[in-house]
Amino acid sequence: MKKIGFLSFGHWSNHPAYKTRSASDTLLQSIDLAVAAEAIGLDGAYFRVHHFASQLASPFPLLSAIGARTSKIEIGTGVIDMRYENPLYMVEDAGAADIISRGRLQLGISRGSPEQVIEGWRYFGYEPAAGETDADMGRRKALEFLDKLKGVGFALPNPNPMFPNPPGLLRLEPHAEGLRDRIWWGAASNATAVWAAEKGMHLQSSTLKFDESGKPFHIQQAEQIRLYKEAWKKAGHQREPRVSVSRSIFPLVTDQDRIYFGQEAKRGDKIGMIEQDKRAIFGRSYAAAPDQLIKELAEDEAIQEADTLLLTIPNTLGVDYNVHVLSSILEHVAPGLGWR
Repeated sequence: MKKIGFLSFGHWSNHPAYKTRSASDTLLQSIDLAVAAEAIGLDGAYFRVHHFASQLASPFPLLSAIGARTSKIEIGTGVIDMRYENPLYMVEDAGAADIISRGRLQLGISRGSPEQVIEGWRYFGYEPAAGETDADMGRRKALEFLDKLKGVGFALPNPNPMFPNPPGLLRLEPHAEGLRDRIWWGAASNATAVWAAEKGMHLQSSTLKFDESGKPFHIQQAEQIRLYKEAWKKAGHQREPRVSVSRSIFPLVTDQDRIYFGQEAKRGDKIGMIEQDKRAIFGRSYAAAPDQLIKELAEDEAIQEADTLLLTIPNTLGVDYNVHVLSSILEHVAPGLGWR
């Protein structure tokens, strides 16, 4: 059994083939898709976060809206770039969204990925401390976020407050009990996966990672996951870790499916430079008839190692088509692999 969710990049553009031609289209359709995904039995609705782009950027209003419209589905991100965040304000936003959803938030965070603009976090008023890189800054902010999520008082109260204070130091409100244990780290390398385990965060591993061995993508990702699990066990955490992997999977069951994604069937892993000095490997998409998909996915070592599978979706094709894709996977593929 696996938890199966979708991961939306939240694109929009005034393109004649798109169902999402505006930010309004994307936001409202994201809510509708999460509601529909819960109705068909999907386990999670996750969203990417990108700044300075025609994509979803401010996750907490969206997650709160979805939390108010649903009752069971996990809702989360994959991932929030911590270089852009005020950790304390984020604790308040995340706490509110988690309470609205009654404890269903699963937040993916990370030090960040390549951006639309040069050092975009500077426009948000942030810069690394002396001796820090921007990646160091992202990890430092992540640790502060984790610390403040514990709900321990740290702020000295005003002796003459507008409203009476409880005794002792004050914490941020609203406090969401248990949210600290539902934070995930998006890791592109083996080292950061180990670091995430040591800090008690779940692991999100996407459709790309740094190429650290030259092996096929799914094998490198499986090795990353095993290192993470070993580090978690060594750290002595008293709860079970969770691991998600992302995949683009398209069962070809209709003529429309074959028109949209039939060309993906013969494509393999790709190599590229995600940063100037970082060679990355990008995992293949899976597109085939359901029986063939079952055979191919059964050989994906990283999927076998993960407990959660996030299906990347073409959100620009609209709610109805994406519900069709997700339903096809649940009906025609998941049972054959023992995921359902």
